[in-house]
Amino acid sequence: MEGPITRAEHEEFKLRMEAEHKRQSKRLSSLETKVEETHTLALSVEKLATNMENMWQELTRQGTRLDAIEKRDGETWRGMKYYVLTALLSLALGFIAKSLSL
Repeated sequence: MEGPITRAEHEEFKLRMEAEHKRQSKRLSSLETKVEETHTLALSVEKLATNMENMWQELTRQGTRLDAIEKRDGETWRGMKYYVLTALLSLALGFIAKSLSL
């Protein structure tokens, strides 16, 4: 059996335990900082994803509106084309009718 622990052995054990405690405290502090940074980064990524989703929805709505505007302009041009064609045809028929009646 071993004898009782001396005061010097106890002090040495105490110093080693305190050193180990300080080392582990530093490691825990470092770990806590990294966990907090990771949490902040995760929140930022979540906000970014939400913003990107909102931008995608707005872009889709703008695309739909742009298609409607492009179709409207095309329909207007086609309608105007028919009016011009009708006017020219009417002039030509009027000219032919006038020529035949003289």
